Amino acid sequence: MARPDVDAWEEPLVADMRAHDGHPTSGPLAGHPLMLMTATGARTGEPRRAILTYSRQGGVYVVAGTAGGSPTTPAWVANVRANPDVTIEIGARRFQARARVVPEAERAAAWDEHVRQLPWFAPYPEKSGRLIPVIRLTPSEEGPATSGT
Repeated sequence: MARPDVDAWEEPLVADMRAHDGHPTSGPLAGHPLMLMTATGARTGEPRRAILTYSRQGGVYVVAGTAGGSPTTPAWVANVRANPDVTIEIGARRFQARARVVPEAERAAAWDEHVRQLPWFAPYPEKSGRLIPVIRLTPSEEGPATSGT
């Protein structure tokens, strides 16, 4: 289903991300480390794409369900909880990964490191009024799903 307002904003951003190794060169997200994550919809079973800012913690990618500080957890979090096998695209690299919501006992340390790398995330918990889920995306052992875009 077409989403004209969203597609009009997303498609130029995605093209910029693909052309610049996951770091767009214009707009409000210029220079941010961005990935495309495709997950299976929890209710629909359909592929769902999300543009996410990520940090790296060891060999793992870390993303947070901030929705820009919104009081509502983004839908992609429910998708990865229900269907943890995802595809990640960063620039020209595309590969499979497994998503895992960070358990409560490890969450504070993972969040603190995410914020250390991406300081603009710091105000999101207070702004949102909720506990922000932190998700680890561990690349599959099998290697890249595909090369190129």
